Amino acid sequence: MADSSAQNLTGAWHGQYSYAGVDGPVAFTADVVEIGGQISGGTSETGATRTGAAAQFRAALSGRRSGHNVAFTKIYDGSGGWHHSVDYDGVLSADGTEIEGQWRIPGKLTGKFLMIRPLGKTQSVTKRVAERV
Repeated sequence: MADSSAQNLTGAWHGQYSYAGVDGPVAFTADVVEIGGQISGGTSETGATRTGAAAQFRAALSGRRSGHNVAFTKIYDGSGGWHHSVDYDGVLSADGTEIEGQWRIPGKLTGKFLMIRPLGKTQSVTKRVAERV
């Protein structure tokens, strides 16, 4: 059985999402804070703008975790020219180290995502967050 602190999503995550019919996944990093089931944080990724130039994209996260179900919205801040939001729905693994599921831009695109964090990172990040409060 996983320790209960592993169920808290607070921490640094590495992830990737993929589009159907597009070569290779897009990698991203996420810093997540979970308090009482509420999720907040941000992501960063490198991708291509509409003109094909490489750019850094940042987004805010806001959502909720209920048991092993995780749902959040990623809202791009306009960096790199992206201003849209993306909905994510996933399932947290029993050991609290992976979230896997689907993302969607309503009425436009959908795909899969996976987020991973090393075991044991939750406690140290939670402690740092608690010390700042």
